[in-house]
Parts: sequence; structure tokens; C-alpha cells
Amino acid sequence: MPRARFVCLALALVTLVLYLPVRRHGFVLYDDPDYITENRVVQSGLNAASVKWAFTTWHASNWHPVTWLSHELDCELFGLDAAAHHLINVLLHSANAVLLFALLLRLTATMWPSAFAAGLFAWHPLRVESVAWASERKDVLSGFFFLLALSAYVRYAQQKKLQPAVGATSLSSFYLLALLCFALGLMSKPMLVTLPFVLLLLDYWPLRRLASKDQKSDLKNLGPLLKEKLPFLALSAASCVITILAQRGEAIVSLEPYPFSTRLGNALVAYASYLAKTIWPTNLSVVYPLPHSLPTATVAAAAALLIGLSCLAWRTRHTRPHLLVGWLWYVGMLVPVIGLVQVGGQAMADRYTYLPLIGPCLAFAIEASSYLSSHPRMGGRDPTLGVAAAGLALAGCCVATEFQLTYWLDSRTLFAHAVEVTEDNAIALLNLGVALEQQGRREEALSRYRDAVRADPTLAQAHNNLANLLNTLNQTDQALAEYREALRLKPNAPLPHLNLATLLLKKGNYQEAAAQFAQAARLAPNDPRPHLLWGKALLREGRSAPAVAQLRQALELAPDDLQILTCLARVLAADQDPAVRDDTKAVALAERAKELSGGNQPFVLDTLAMAYARASRFEEARRTLQKALETAAAAGDQDALAQMHQRLLLYQAGVPYEERFANSFSPLDPRAEGH
Repeated sequence: MPRARFVCLALALVTLVLYLPVRRHGFVLYDDPDYITENRVVQSGLNAASVKWAFTTWHASNWHPVTWLSHELDCELFGLDAAAHHLINVLLHSANAVLLFALLLRLTATMWPSAFAAGLFAWHPLRVESVAWASERKDVLSGFFFLLALSAYVRYAQQKKLQPAVGATSLSSFYLLALLCFALGLMSKPMLVTLPFVLLLLDYWPLRRLASKDQKSDLKNLGPLLKEKLPFLALSAASCVITILAQRGEAIVSLEPYPFSTRLGNALVAYASYLAKTIWPTNLSVVYPLPHSLPTATVAAAAALLIGLSCLAWRTRHTRPHLLVGWLWYVGMLVPVIGLVQVGGQAMADRYTYLPLIGPCLAFAIEASSYLSSHPRMGGRDPTLGVAAAGLALAGCCVATEFQLTYWLDSRTLFAHAVEVTEDNAIALLNLGVALEQQGRREEALSRYRDAVRADPTLAQAHNNLANLLNTLNQTDQALAEYREALRLKPNAPLPHLNLATLLLKKGNYQEAAAQFAQAARLAPNDPRPHLLWGKALLREGRSAPAVAQLRQALELAPDDLQILTCLARVLAADQDPAVRDDTKAVALAERAKELSGGNQPFVLDTLAMAYARASRFEEARRTLQKALETAAAAGDQDALAQMHQRLLLYQAGVPYEERFANSFSPLDPRAEGH
């Protein structure tokens, strides 16, 4: 079929070109740190430990090992090259456009309606969030396996009609392939749990497996079809249980702040809003804030629209079955993310429409084709008008998508746009503040954090980030109050405990700081920072032995962390307590730090010289410290130069250096102001 191949090629090429601007985009602050930029396991690439982690972790409140493996593979091949990560998403999305066209063509045997539906799916601006956001790899990857599963199932169902002429092995292979792809899809994103429901819809139309010999639906045929779906339903049930376990802590929101009546109202409005944004895609945002209440008139209008469309689809099911299938596809696939079980703080999300809107796209394409063919003046005899209308619609989608892509350039642009097109968007204000702070625009960032607190006083992270910046600006009393408010709102969040501890340490309250470090370590057992900073706090109190124990725990969690390596090496080499010192270990750690830093950081070289001197390797200590002096001089660090010159005199005299860390404000001092 040359025309089909041409359509496949056109879909792939246009999609690739359309999304090519993402090669200039960076990672964003929202989810990308959890998934890529601050995820040490993912950054380590594909290895035995990372593969095991992918299948055993509930990190980011999800169990999706195939998604983790794909990110690990990206880091193995490309490191942290944002362009490469984004382009892999684009390739998967392009493949999905081709797969969807091939699936619809096989299902409906209509070339141009299938091509139009696939183009609408691929080029609509609602797809931008799923494709241009590196962390949403799970969307395009699960979509890939979803479409493969549907394609294999359709082949199985169509060949089953020819059962006498086709071997059982061939039939079962397509069925098993569909099951395998479904399992892989669930391990990419559990939203695919509704796939068995979609298979039943396809059985109804266009496969017509419910129809009897007179082509009318017969419920007697439903039983075998349901039995056929039992393995798929079992996988869905297992995925639901795992997802609830993974999200029961941080992600799932309790009924107290958002009662079921509010969730139901928001769900109705979200269904209607997604349709509205499909028809007229304006004011698209990475975050839509979840309202605490909605106007009764808005909820009633949304409910009336949904009831009306449902009635229309049902009444025309015999003459226009595609309307019923498209509508139920849309409604059914959105159920897991529509908010009846609220996950996160968003009212809706563009990414949730990635697969659900395939149903309405197909229904619209078939209905438009049928209408044009039955009205001669509209294209029945001359298809020019229909082709022009379809081309105009797709071209409009492409233009809108190109425009929407510009907002995903970086975090500041993304969240500034979200703040502009939504109201009281605390999450967007918070992230905009972080982006501004990272650019050194502190006053603007402070204003955005205060706006976030006003928009949602219960958002603990907004109080935490406001406190961080106030602390940086030496407004420590206000910062202390904000940290305590963050912990009141979210007592099990490790980061406010960690940040509060650093501030208490700064104010000289070592005892309470140690208690806060301990809390942070308990709440985040895989985070090395509480142990690192707790160890430094113990050093200030003159308790070197327990400090070293904490630093060793930090090193176990992050064996290649430059700061931890250098800090522990310095203490083992230079502490005044002989029982604490370990010259062999200090040399090994400092040499590893030098290797990781490229051998051009004065503080690391200074530490290595201390370790050499402690091991009585004074010639190496002198040469290493001389290199440290040269690099410090090039950097213009006069304070460090003076101290290192004093140590050089010691090494020339054959005397190792000793340091008293208690009450010291050396470069070991911590700052843990994470966002």
C-alpha cells in the first residue's frame, strides 16, 4: 500500500520537525530532579544495581521500572545532555503517531480518516507537555506499548475469525504479545489499567465481535469476550494494588482538605475542560491548581454537557457506533487520573489526555468523513473542501504546538506562563521563585515565594523555600519561623528538618540542630546530606569520633560525593585526636576526591597534601600543596593562600598539620538549602 507508507512517512517526518525545537530546551525544575538531574541511581546508567533499583523502588511515589530503565539508558548513552533526553521523547511520539495510523487503518479500513485522526493526535498542542517534558517519558513510552498491545490484540481478534484456517500457535502468539506489551506498558505508567476496557470497546466496534449473524449486538457473545480479558484484568488489578501502595504516603491526598463532593465536581469540570481545550487549546499550563470549591453553576454546566454527550452517543449507537466507542474511550481512560482519588495538587493535567483523546479524535474523523461523503456539496463528489478543512485544522494544531513549545524552553519561562494563565497557582509561583533564585534574582524570587504562601498557606514547601531565601538574606528570625511553620504543616518532610538544623547551627544551637539532623536522617534514610551535615555539627562541638561515624554513613550512601570524600579525608588526616586519625584511609579518600575533581581544586589538593603529610610522605605533600597554591592564586583566594603557606612551612619541616574543628567556620561549613 504505497499511500499508507507515504502517510506513515509524512506523520513521522512532520512530527519530528514539529518537535525539533526541544533540542534547545533544558531540564526543568518540576519532576526532572527526581527523575534525572538529581537522581544518582539514574545518572549511574544501566548496571546491575540500577536495574535492581528500578524494579524495587517506589521513588517519586510510583512503580514504573521500564520508565526508570529508559532514563538509565539515556544517561548511559548521553549523560545529562538535555537535548538527547528530549529527542528520545520525540522519537517515541513519532513512532506512536505511525503506530496509531496503522492501528486505525487496520481497524476501519479508511485511509484518510485514520491519517487525520493520527495527525490530530500527534500534532495537537495538548501533546506538548507529554513530549517536551523529559520526566514525562512515561507518557510516550506507555503510549508506545499501549498501541503495540492494541495492534497485537486486533491481529489476534481478526485472525480468530479465520480460526479453521489459522494455527492455534499463531493465534496465541498475538494474544501473548498483547499481554506482554500491556505488562510493559503498565510498568511504564500504571494509567494503562483501563486497557481491558478499551479492548471491549474495540470488540463492540469496529471489530463487531459482539454481533450475531444479523450484525446486531448479542449479549450472549459478551461472556466469552470477558473471559478472554481475564489475564488483562488480572494485570490491571495487580498494577492498581502496587500503585496504591506506592502512592499511599506522599502522593494520595486525604479527604480532609478535599472532600469527595469537591473531587466529584472537579472531575466533571475536568472532563468538560479537556474537551474545551481540545477544540480551542488556549491557556495551557504545566500546573492547574486544584480549587477548594467550584461554583455550582460551573459544575452543573459541566454535568449537563457530559450527560448530553453521553445520551447522544447512546442514542446513535446503532447508526454511529464510533461515537459511543470514542466517547467511552475518552471517559473510561481518564477515570484513573480524573481526581476521584486525588493524587498531587493539580486539578487536571494536559499530559493525562495523551491516550484518552485518541477516542474522540477517531470518532470525529469517522463522523466528518461520513458527513462529507453523504453531502455532495461538502465533498462527496469533490473532496477538495474536506481535504482543505482537514489540512487547515492540522495546520492550526501545528502552529499552536510550535507556539506552546516556546514556553518549555526553561523553568522560568514555563512557570511564568503558568502564573500568567492561571489564578492563585501556588505550585507555579513556588517553582518560578526557585527558577528566579537560581538566576540570582533574589528579590523577585522572594516576592514569588510570598505570593505562593498567600495563594496556598498550607503549602509546606513554599514556607521552606521562603525560609531558605530569608536565611540567605540574613533575616534569620523570620527564616526560623517559616521553617517551623513548614514542619507544622508537614512534620514528616525531611528537607525542612535539614534546613532548620543548618539554621540552628548557624545560631549556635548545636543540641537542637543535632536533633533535627537525626530526624532528617530517619525520614530520608537514603539521603547522605543529614549524615554529612550532622557530622559537621558534631565536629563543631569537638566530638570527632561520632562525627566520623556520621561522615562514614554519608560516604556509604554517596561513595563518589566530592564534598563527603574531602571532608572525611580532612578529618582523618588532620584531627587533633590520634584515635580518630587514619592516614591510610585519608590518603585513599583524598586521592579519589582529586580524581573526581580533575586535580584542579585547591581545597581538594590541600586536603590531599594533609593526608600525605600525616602518612609521612612529605615530598608528595609539598608538591601537592604547591599545586594547590598555584590554583588558589589563579582563583585569587587570598585567605586560602595565607593558610596554605603556613602548612607548607610545616611540611618542609617534616611536621604534619593538625586542625581543631570545634567552633571552626572553615570551608567545611554546610549549606543545605534545598528546594
